[in-house]
Parts: sequence; C-alpha cells; structure tokens
Amino acid sequence: MPIKTHHYTNGEITVAWKPALCIHSGICARGLRTVFDPTRKPWINLSLAETARIIEQVKKCPSGALSIEEPAQGIE
Repeated sequence: MPIKTHHYTNGEITVAWKPALCIHSGICARGLRTVFDPTRKPWINLSLAETARIIEQVKKCPSGALSIEEPAQGIE
C-alpha cells in the first residue's frame, strides 16, 4: 500500500508532508509554531505566516518529511 503524502497550500506554495519520513524532531514546530502546531488539526496552516518564512522553516526539516512544491497543488 502506498504511503500517504499530505499537501497544504496557501495559494503560492504547497507544503508536502510525508508522515512515514517524519522523525518528530520538532524543529518545524519550535521554529514556526504558528504554522506547524502538532496540537491542532490539521497541524499545518500556511495562512499564518509569510510564504518566505514558511519556505525557510521547511528547508530545516532534517528528515525531508516536509518539502515545498511549487506551484500550489491543492490541499488535503
């Protein structure tokens, strides 16, 4: 069975989250808690920060579970 990838968009970019790759380091949440909040459902809300700041934080993901897809490809 293929592993699910979740997509979140703000109309400018899409962030892809691959749960199977996530090592739960917390770097995303500690660095940009307004966008990446594991206590919220959905836990990613790209409308809460500027696109450039989101891209900067996603690039810090050590496992590659978070990535940027351009242009925006929809939301799940």
